[in-house]
Amino acid sequence: MLAVFGHTNPDTDAITSALVYARLLTRQGVPAQAYRLGNLNFETPFVLREAGVEAPPLLPELEAGSQVALVDHNESAQSVPNLAELAVVRVVDHHKLGDLTTMQPAFLRFEPVGCTSTILLKLHREANLSVEQVDARLMLSAILSDTLHFRSPTTTPDDREAAAFLAPVAGVEDVEAYALAMFAAKSDLGDTPAETLLKMDYKVFPFGDPARSQLAQARGVQHWGIGVIETTNPGYVLGRQAELLAAMDQARAADGLNGILLSVVDILNETNVTLVLSATEEKVLREAFGVETAGGRAELGNRISRKKQIVPALEAYFTPEA
Repeated sequence: MLAVFGHTNPDTDAITSALVYARLLTRQGVPAQAYRLGNLNFETPFVLREAGVEAPPLLPELEAGSQVALVDHNESAQSVPNLAELAVVRVVDHHKLGDLTTMQPAFLRFEPVGCTSTILLKLHREANLSVEQVDARLMLSAILSDTLHFRSPTTTPDDREAAAFLAPVAGVEDVEAYALAMFAAKSDLGDTPAETLLKMDYKVFPFGDPARSQLAQARGVQHWGIGVIETTNPGYVLGRQAELLAAMDQARAADGLNGILLSVVDILNETNVTLVLSATEEKVLREAFGVETAGGRAELGNRISRKKQIVPALEAYFTPEA
């Protein structure tokens, strides 16, 4: 049985893509089982309830050499700890290629779209397989989540076309109302511990290539944790700034990071306020983004996409050409 899973600290796309891809592979004669690598965020349970689907189980410990399929990620820092010991035979992803290596030739499908589910719809069509209603609901939800209902700069015409196709199949008549209900569920944070809020949508990225230039050599290889909280109620999150900064400090020390950032994204107004832990992060934000920090916060304007607007700027900063 092929294990299919998304990244750690899974978002809606990571969970639904694992479910949909496992079912698609099984329909094509490749028995597969979806798993997850962590706890669900607040949006995903709503999506699963609406679709009438149970959450995938946590991935059990796999023996070395076990065959796996990755969705919505391909970097080892965002995956199962023993990924290097496993046989990655399939990857479906919409992120940049990271440090992935495989034991044998693998099926790889990467496309620069806003959501993995947009690619999964294409795989259904290429296999001449109909899209089942439950899968349509899951894929539509993932697209709306990852693109922030087409507000994110990662949105492509393919994502819009996929959502337009999937909505009637899924039985969703009012896509905007459904997206707002998803975002309301995501924003219902209650008394969630700050440590949990930080890690709900959190990834560690390696930056820097000392071989590129003398300046890159001076900056060295860096590992940064970058979290994002997408919400329709940013005031609540920012009101817990002191708790979140303390959680960030603990995470930076525990993970041996060079720096850590937490962006609070206002979904409806499309703005980003990033919490700044120390002078290290303040310096990088000033030099990489041209923004100043005041009161532990930096206004990053409309930079609401970690994948397209935050990570690339940090990559350019830590790996300058000259």
